[in-house]
Amino acid sequence: MSFDEASLRRAVARHGRVARIAVAEAKGSAPREAGASMLVWPGGQEGTIGGGTLEWQATERALARLAGGGAAVETIPLGPGIGQCCGGAVKLLTEVWDDDALTRLRIERGHAVRPLSQNADAPPAAFLGRLARSAVHLSAGWAAEPLARSGRPLWIWGAGHVGRALAAVMAPLPGWDISLIDIAPERFPADPPAVPVIAPEVAPAAARAPAEAAHLIVTHSHARDLEICHRLLLRDFAFAGLIGSETKRARFGARLRQMGHSDASAGRIACPIGDPALGKHPQAIALGVATSLLRLTSTSHEGSATA
Repeated sequence: MSFDEASLRRAVARHGRVARIAVAEAKGSAPREAGASMLVWPGGQEGTIGGGTLEWQATERALARLAGGGAAVETIPLGPGIGQCCGGAVKLLTEVWDDDALTRLRIERGHAVRPLSQNADAPPAAFLGRLARSAVHLSAGWAAEPLARSGRPLWIWGAGHVGRALAAVMAPLPGWDISLIDIAPERFPADPPAVPVIAPEVAPAAARAPAEAAHLIVTHSHARDLEICHRLLLRDFAFAGLIGSETKRARFGARLRQMGHSDASAGRIACPIGDPALGKHPQAIALGVATSLLRLTSTSHEGSATA
């Protein structure tokens, strides 16, 4: 896990003031590894440090800290300290972030470096010299974490029930940059779980798709679905999945061949997507698709997913 500057800035823009809780160190049996983090604001949160009593108590303390600001570092023995079955201990870093705190954030050698108090001196050279690629580094009143790397682009075509469910299931998972694409603003939820993209026409939108992107095609229109498949097959992509049945797969295959695509090319569009054993509820489809996409990332972005 690492410091996700983009998510932090989005949260501050939405809520004005948020607390970030990060696992700076984990020893023995612990719910999450060092580097895991979450954001907290009144009435909501994003991410997790493992749930249970640890997360509940840390969240309560973080909400209380929002009123005053600043940062806190605490070591918590999970067994004797809070009665969890885990036998280890964690060190938690809690920071309050707002626009002012973001101005003090520095980027040094691929790390998010920031003072833990407003009156901290410049970071010592020794501190910057010991920056590592893992977890959270605390020293001399400063904190540093490796910046989150850009994730694989995931384009979800269609902001209906299934598209929203897919975005909601995939958004908390690390390693993905998600765009939710549809034809008009009114088709998006009020608070979309992914970056909304308005694309009345398929061709120009598909032309902007990165070659390494994964695509999930779940629009309200079979004609639009077919156009997206056609445009993507004219380019390169990591994975493309189409919602539908075996009948839809056969019909689309025939139509794509009529449009000039070979059998092998048309066969790159996976259809149906998800796990039929889970049912057809939007969230059930999303869970099955998420499993397929996680297999895609588990092969270092080089393998293929089976939908």
